Amino acid sequence: MASDNDAIHERLIEDLRGRLQHTIKVEDVLPHLHFIEPARQEQISQKLNTDGPASAANLLISVVVEKPHTEGWFRAFVDALHHGGSEFAADYLELNSPDADVEAENDCCVRLIQLLAPSLMNMKTDQVCNHCYSRKLLTDVENEKILAETRNHGNGSGARVLLSRIVRCRPGWFSEFLEILRITEHHHLYELTGGSPESEKLKNQAAAEEKVQAESGQSEKSMEITVTEGPEEDSTGLYASPDLSKSMEDIKPEMRDSPPAGTTRGGPENTEIVLRDYQMEVARPALEGENIIICLPTGSGKTRVAVYITQKHLDRRRAQGKPGKVVVLVNKIPLVEQHFATEFSPHLKPTYKVERVSGDSQLKISFTKIVERNDIIICTAQILENYLERANSGEDEGVKLSDLTLIVIDECHHTQKGGVYNHIMMRYLKQKHKNLKLKKEQKETVQLPQILGLTASPGVGGANTLNKAEEHILRICANLDASKIMTRSLGKDKKEQRKSILTVEPRREDPFGCVIKTIMHDIHAHAQLSPTCELGSQNYEQWAVQEERQAAKKGDQTVRVCAEHLRRYNEGLILSNTIRMCDALSFLNKFHGEQMKKKTAPDEELNIQITPTERFLFKLFQDNKEELEKLAQDPSYENDSLSKLRTKILHEFSSRKEARGIIFTKTRHSAISLSQWIQENPKFADIGVKPSHVIGGGDQSDTKPMTAAEQKDVLKKFKSGELNLLIATTVAEEGLDIPDCNFVIRYGHVTNEIAMIQSQGRGRAEDSTYTVVDVKNSGVAEKECVNEYREEMMNKAIQKIKARNQPEYNKQITEYQIQAIMEERVRLVKQKKKAVKIESPSAVTFSCRNCNQDVCSGEDIQMIENMHSVNVSPQFSELFTQRENIALQERRLDYETNGVIACKACGQNWGSMMMYRGIELPCLHVKNFVVNINGKKNSNYNKWSELPVKFPAFDYINHASLMVLSLDDEETE
Repeated sequence: MASDNDAIHERLIEDLRGRLQHTIKVEDVLPHLHFIEPARQEQISQKLNTDGPASAANLLISVVVEKPHTEGWFRAFVDALHHGGSEFAADYLELNSPDADVEAENDCCVRLIQLLAPSLMNMKTDQVCNHCYSRKLLTDVENEKILAETRNHGNGSGARVLLSRIVRCRPGWFSEFLEILRITEHHHLYELTGGSPESEKLKNQAAAEEKVQAESGQSEKSMEITVTEGPEEDSTGLYASPDLSKSMEDIKPEMRDSPPAGTTRGGPENTEIVLRDYQMEVARPALEGENIIICLPTGSGKTRVAVYITQKHLDRRRAQGKPGKVVVLVNKIPLVEQHFATEFSPHLKPTYKVERVSGDSQLKISFTKIVERNDIIICTAQILENYLERANSGEDEGVKLSDLTLIVIDECHHTQKGGVYNHIMMRYLKQKHKNLKLKKEQKETVQLPQILGLTASPGVGGANTLNKAEEHILRICANLDASKIMTRSLGKDKKEQRKSILTVEPRREDPFGCVIKTIMHDIHAHAQLSPTCELGSQNYEQWAVQEERQAAKKGDQTVRVCAEHLRRYNEGLILSNTIRMCDALSFLNKFHGEQMKKKTAPDEELNIQITPTERFLFKLFQDNKEELEKLAQDPSYENDSLSKLRTKILHEFSSRKEARGIIFTKTRHSAISLSQWIQENPKFADIGVKPSHVIGGGDQSDTKPMTAAEQKDVLKKFKSGELNLLIATTVAEEGLDIPDCNFVIRYGHVTNEIAMIQSQGRGRAEDSTYTVVDVKNSGVAEKECVNEYREEMMNKAIQKIKARNQPEYNKQITEYQIQAIMEERVRLVKQKKKAVKIESPSAVTFSCRNCNQDVCSGEDIQMIENMHSVNVSPQFSELFTQRENIALQERRLDYETNGVIACKACGQNWGSMMMYRGIELPCLHVKNFVVNINGKKNSNYNKWSELPVKFPAFDYINHASLMVLSLDDEETE
């Protein structure tokens, strides 16, 4: 089971892939990678022979980051790099990479060797090789390989291997290589390469030619040969990668960024950002050092304003001779890379050091060093909070607020109770009020950073009156210690959007839905249940969840299983009303297939119990399945909401020269189903519709989540025009860099006024439209009207706040801040009291959620890395069986070996098997059990952290010793 460290290491390797693939000596490293199976090693070797070292290194990296990981795989990889002579690659992974100047110079040296490689083929390879070996530029294995290649195939072939090795050495190899050429009397080659370290600023091959000719005195003819046989033909095979077969700009990605609008490219003095008048107006208080919130609509350049403020802040600090340190906080991992690549790095990197860190992209343990070494750090808020806590608890050096001079908070409307933004700002507010006390006592105060909040909409927090809306926004201002909230009507810059609501007529006939409802009524009768809410509604789902929990707690297996099936049928009914009948049927088929598989014993001798209720439920579905299949194929029963959506999409794409749009829907399943529906309909393809879905990355639903890389790939294709229609859940509502759209459609899903404003803001193109499709039972038309009212109320509240005189505003903000600090203290006191009530593991027992049999005691549970709860009792294995992990098969992770563990008696899933440092252990998921604490049962726990129990850490040494003794006993027998 992957740990957080595994994810961090994976992301670090992926971020450094470009560097690693050009510094790893594959042939020498591969024998030291013992955790890679022989078949995969052979595959990498074949890649090396057919496609060259860069491609082979790329494949090697992909194999290394594959899951599952063995314990200590990352350290083993780094050690293999050291042992295989790839110390430079190891330096990167150990965060000992060279400074930017050294790295740039090294890149130039590599580039020059590439350009001059055809001439270097004529060297006396055996002599050069011996000197390189004596100077430790080559390992024993490399030395033998090169000499053998020279003996068998000549100097040129040996030289090719030699050059491919030394260019992957640590910086400093080039001067050593020059000296070797001199002492081996390769005067021509020595002079030819003598001036390269100063060639960092070469712009193209012609400039390189001039430089070398001027410093080497070589003939025009010799240089012509060198250049024309260089990168284009790459006759040496040194650089079997497009990245290193192009110009120097390809080696340094930051040099490739095209200058953004309002910017000119050049040295630091030419990176001035030009703001529009309204942008400059909202930025002005921040430029004077005030804490403010900038509230501008989506697409109006809030981030560009933040970049400008950041630049001026750092310029001012530098002019004053003071250090500047800016942290840009975001609430989603993809936003880290987005802000870095599209805004902060292109504008500010020529002058300031910019870096990004997230749990998904960088080694988080290096965050303190990254803060020390860079001027601007873009990161997820949780990482900063973690390091602020480290500094506070004295665990290690961590990061302090006083280390920072400016904090930019993106989507700052999330700075409310319970949010990580609020935790960070609560530290700020506490220190601010301590400073007031220290000042009165004439003691030294703690320096605090300037705060800049960015939002498209602070919302009204569910307020029904203007006063409550004003209070909500003022509390956000107080939480951010903002002296002002800056807004501006865009006037002529604002794009008017045509808005419409498509009302849906109810189905004249719905025989498919009637069959499902009949099945549900039969289940109600069987379990003696009497729901009062409408079938196919959200309320019914909540009722079914509650019934399942209560039944599990009481040990009523009949009601529990029926409630679980009813919930799935309700989901099927919603899908039928929202998308297609065939999507609903596919969903139900999948659910029943999984339930049947649970009852299929992997071991023929095992007899998994199937209760009369389960037989009834399986038979009920089978009896109606044929009719459902028949009805699902009849287009005459299609729901009207889907017809409306089809008409709207066809209109948008047929009435525009180039259409680009987003459809927002409620669930991941509906997003995927809508995407499939569009892809399968030839009418859409005929008018150039190219759809894809974008969903979230968490594991909170049954639908497979999307990774950050998958999201990024889809958005990249959407931006390039390879895709022109996104079907998205709320993940795409705010923050993500989505290009201007002609139309936005909310399909049966409306939440609050913030989401409405954010999704409307996606329609940034001229003459854009915003449409709401009122799907049956969704009530979206009414919710949309309420949100429009709340948006109007929010704007009025902001104007009222701006109209307040500053002393009155400051007094109110201070009052709310003191109130927030006091509430925080009360919460911490309650938390401490609650912590006192921690129960002993011996007071806890666990029973199977389905069949109610006793499973284990809390004394059998131990924690691995405070994350994974494993059962260490030897007798526990007698109670469960193992089967394949269906979810992993769906993700096509065929190399994943860990399986699902399930109750031998009833087939209920209990968790999974995990491999920890060579020991296989059953890892339990608490949601699959009923927990009994001192005689009080609870079936609502979803996480182990929710239990008021402190389980001991896993005793690896003791467990491993017992296993060794057991194995010894077996061998003795």
